[in-house]
Amino acid sequence: MIQVPEHRGLRAAILVLMAALVALLAPACRPVGDGGPRDARPTIEATRHHARPSGRRPGVVNIDSEQGLNSASAAGTGVVLDAAGLVLTNNHVIQGATSITATDTDNGRAYPARIVGYDRTGDIAVIRLSGAAGLKVAAFGPASAVRVGDPVTAVGNAGGKGGAPTVVTGRVTALEQAVTARDESGGGAERLSGLIETSAPIRPGDSGGPLLDTRGRIVGINTAASAGFELKRAGAHRGYAIRSDRALEIAGRIRRGDASGGVHIGPTALLGVKVRGGGGHGALVAEVVPGTPADTAGISPGDTIVSLGGRPVGSATALTDLMLTHHPGDDVRIEWITPRGVRTAAGLHLTDGPPQ
Repeated sequence: MIQVPEHRGLRAAILVLMAALVALLAPACRPVGDGGPRDARPTIEATRHHARPSGRRPGVVNIDSEQGLNSASAAGTGVVLDAAGLVLTNNHVIQGATSITATDTDNGRAYPARIVGYDRTGDIAVIRLSGAAGLKVAAFGPASAVRVGDPVTAVGNAGGKGGAPTVVTGRVTALEQAVTARDESGGGAERLSGLIETSAPIRPGDSGGPLLDTRGRIVGINTAASAGFELKRAGAHRGYAIRSDRALEIAGRIRRGDASGGVHIGPTALLGVKVRGGGGHGALVAEVVPGTPADTAGISPGDTIVSLGGRPVGSATALTDLMLTHHPGDDVRIEWITPRGVRTAAGLHLTDGPPQ
């Protein structure tokens, strides 16, 4: 879910994958309003209340991140995969983060966290809580057993306020749903499919939290929308969750260090530009961050990046995808065309940056 501005910056989670305007710099969390997401309005059967310490609150952590390159902050939710502090969440919860803190809601302790890996297109990430031990582990159930009409409970850090998780209840309204997440600022769109649709009013901040069946088992990982990002599905004002089996499959590849299928393992390389589509002829530079590799190379706003590491760049998304094949410390050659049509090239030493 995307963020919505509050008086002190951005608080809540961002929905979904990569917006085309944020390739490579630090995908900014978008503002999240107190009114909640347009695509997750409460229904008559839905209620929200504070969670009590019980099996219905298994291994939940509140996640807070700072986005140093955007002077912003964000908040979301995660679930504990092992007692030593491995946590699963949505990619959009940690996207653009320069530092992450996770608070275990069972023991009340806050831990600094690092990113193990993430999958942008699957909207799944795994982080590791430093110094954690003996955490309560979340219990997962089979998503294949979920049926339309089943009662479900969503648990999360609603509104990014921290403290005890809140709970919303509802029913499964559809299965195998697909939605398009589109950046209203004019960026690209991404498709999320195979989702569980529910009437539970998932709110910004709930992203990455568990969707539970009546036995308290996780059958989905909540993904919500909000004002800065738009979920396109006619007539739908619902909450959506990634199936538990799909989330665990991606998390398993991340844990094994398997970088196939769009998974990125470890730290993210930083180029230092914000780009947008170049009409099929490259990635048009909208902004260059001072002191970054792009700035050092002499790239300026208005330039169009056309090649990276010897591979052509046809769009902002293509540039992001190429950057995710690299890591901090790599040396690459980049080519760009100035507004006057001059083709220029330079060697870059990529540095450490926020996740995409």
